[in-house]
Amino acid sequence: MTAQILLIDEDAAERRSMKAAIEAHGHAVHVADTAHAGLDAFRRHRDAISVVLVDAASGEGLDPSIIPMLTEINPAVPVIVGIAEGATETAVNAMRAGAFDFLVKPIAQERLIGAIESALKIHRTSLQGRTPRRARSGSVSFTDVTAASAAMSRVVELGRRAAQSTIPVMLEGEAGVGKELIARAIHVASDRSSRPFVGVNCNAISPAQIEEVLFGSDGLTGKLSEAEGGTLFIEEISELPPAGQMRLLELVQSGEVHLAGLQRPLKANVRLILATNKDLIEEVKSGRFREDLYYRLNVFPITIASLRRRKEDIPHLIRAFVERFSLEQRLPRSLHVEPSALALLTSFDWPGNTRQLENAIFRAVVLAEGTSLREADFPQIAAQMSGHRGASSAESQAAAQEQSPIARVQASLAERAAAFAGGQSAPSTGFGSAQSANVIVSTDEAGNVRKLAEIEEELIRFALKFYRGQMSQVARKLGIGRSTLYRKLKDYGIDPDDPQKDAA
Repeated sequence: MTAQILLIDEDAAERRSMKAAIEAHGHAVHVADTAHAGLDAFRRHRDAISVVLVDAASGEGLDPSIIPMLTEINPAVPVIVGIAEGATETAVNAMRAGAFDFLVKPIAQERLIGAIESALKIHRTSLQGRTPRRARSGSVSFTDVTAASAAMSRVVELGRRAAQSTIPVMLEGEAGVGKELIARAIHVASDRSSRPFVGVNCNAISPAQIEEVLFGSDGLTGKLSEAEGGTLFIEEISELPPAGQMRLLELVQSGEVHLAGLQRPLKANVRLILATNKDLIEEVKSGRFREDLYYRLNVFPITIASLRRRKEDIPHLIRAFVERFSLEQRLPRSLHVEPSALALLTSFDWPGNTRQLENAIFRAVVLAEGTSLREADFPQIAAQMSGHRGASSAESQAAAQEQSPIARVQASLAERAAAFAGGQSAPSTGFGSAQSANVIVSTDEAGNVRKLAEIEEELIRFALKFYRGQMSQVARKLGIGRSTLYRKLKDYGIDPDDPQKDAA
């Protein structure tokens, strides 16, 4: 089937070569030699283009704003980024911004066509349902927020409190942590839930157009008017230019904005929720953000931790995404996630946070050929893990240890094992087996660290035997909900009606 591909590459020779290779496989190609020209072409043909290829291997590298701008124009279209060999940081930034795939130059023709065909499959699927990059629509409540970790539980608690007032809320956190999800949940839990929720991303609009898009002009309705009576969600507020900051300050102070060409000020009744991935106080110190506006907006700050700081949430997010996308793809049953894949995804740091994880799961579900997701279904993650395995910092390792309940249990068991080996008395376990039976081994016979999923399964089986199948007590002692425990029993093939039969 013929598809239309947009190729953005400043190198004329590479444009010709890649265009010829793509056309040889029956597709039509639009070409652009600059990011600006590419964005213009995408705006003109937004409903016709199925895949965008962006070169980041020459010149200034990857323009950090181009992927968000492409997504803003049409979020259903996958973006593939071409990078120079060894440009790991560029690849990470591209995936963090929401790119579907990256290709290392020089690109083999088979790899190029293979990536395009996979992207086309994603695009065809997205036309039938929702893509991960598309803004959420409809009601999203706090029950939709995965909050297995203490950090996210705190975010939900603060969000519920914020919903009871109309003061501005500032959501802080890295790109992709779920700031829009929390903003929508606050809106739905507030007394403005029947009114519009309108979002605008300052990083996806050129500085010259932000003020017009936000406030309107010359009879054109802006986002502010669209959100009348409801909630206006402004993402990346740090990117709002000085003129826009002045207008916003006027709105916060008086509830109205004076616009050129209007005889009367524009009055507005909106609840403001702001989001930023920068340290705004540093922006104030550097003179890029108004201090008076900062103190007007930073009334109720909520910080959302990065996914690498709350590893406990990852398995729950994976299962939720797999179930949702399996349903959207009309699969006969939800795909099973193999322990090795679960271990790979849990151990990855996810620089693009929840958005990147969601995109990875979506891609894997759409392209899956069997009834389960395997480690091989996440080649980009495996490649990044291979490239960074020897370069992870002590700080990130310490953070992972601090956040992982499995790690804490492992440390506790190791201490007890050491005490037993040294001949010290250990607390009674409650059943008459040797103390060594309580130890969960951290390494395999080859001396390698065991998979996280294997240790989790062994710990659950041990807890089932330790507490004699009393599910409420098992869930409480493991620090998870009963529904989560039953889901894990299903994942590991343990009969919930007779759990002691399968206990360790």
